[in-house]
Amino acid sequence: MGSNQLRETIVRMFLQHEGEVISGEQLCQILGVSRTAVWKHIKQLRAQGYAIEAVPSRGYRLRARPDVLLPAVIQAGLNTAVIAKRIEYHAELDSTNVRAQMLAEQGAPEGSVVVAECQTSGRGRMGRKWSSPPGVNVYTSVILRPTLALSEATQLTFLAAVAVARAIEKVCAVKVSVKWPNDILLNGKKIAGLLNELNAETEGIHYLVLGIGVNLNMEKEQFPPDLRYPATSILLETGQRVDRVAFIQALFVEIDTLYTLLLERGFAPVRLAWEALFDLVGSAVSVDDGGADVSGVVVGIATDGALLLDTGSAHPKTIYSGDVRPAMLA
Repeated sequence: MGSNQLRETIVRMFLQHEGEVISGEQLCQILGVSRTAVWKHIKQLRAQGYAIEAVPSRGYRLRARPDVLLPAVIQAGLNTAVIAKRIEYHAELDSTNVRAQMLAEQGAPEGSVVVAECQTSGRGRMGRKWSSPPGVNVYTSVILRPTLALSEATQLTFLAAVAVARAIEKVCAVKVSVKWPNDILLNGKKIAGLLNELNAETEGIHYLVLGIGVNLNMEKEQFPPDLRYPATSILLETGQRVDRVAFIQALFVEIDTLYTLLLERGFAPVRLAWEALFDLVGSAVSVDDGGADVSGVVVGIATDGALLLDTGSAHPKTIYSGDVRPAMLA
């Protein structure tokens, strides 16, 4: 094992025996290294923020862990069927989506995830930059290999939005809404975004990457001044810091649960859950699709993710892209 793997194994052991003393001899046997090497790794973990107590004549005990999204910490107690069985962690990365696509091309199994503390080239829809400062938010990408038709791939965008909304409510005790097609809003301001990227042919999907960014503990000065849409964080809206490990664990559990539901029962349950978060259903809106505005009453979404508008004609009009806003603000 390399040094990082050895330290991760030590952390995993501490988490599996939370509050207990683990002897130095036990660590030596499991890791296959000397007591001196164990001590060096303990010192390095302390330098990373782990509060590890040396108990004389008995061994070591973990008192507290830092707010770092290490695989061993995330996977401790994580009960999922598919998601996050394999986690690749980066202190800094250009983009979790780019890395996840590389891993998917190399054959990474379904459910593999990439997690980064910060991104230097985080992206949103249409190539827009996603601000990704270190150590405050969640930036992750999940690799899926769904047995869905190519036309159904957009269903995973709505699944991811529901998963993020439920994780926020569970961990942060606040309710959010969704903005079609892929933003999550808190008090009318953007708190999370999704960027799903696909590799497929007409006969089916090879893989799909769910890219998720959630603003948790971001301070006001960390937001860029030229934002296209008002943005916020849980910290700014509630005054409370979020345990990022607890949040990402809840997120992976929700994705896992909804993905199983989607494959077993189809899109209908996910669509209904998303529409319950979309506070414009039944409201009059105007959609700027880059050309002429289209106005109507929101009916919901189609199985391919299109927005359905009742414009007074015999059938709802399908909208595949555009900026939706209440008609009163048009």
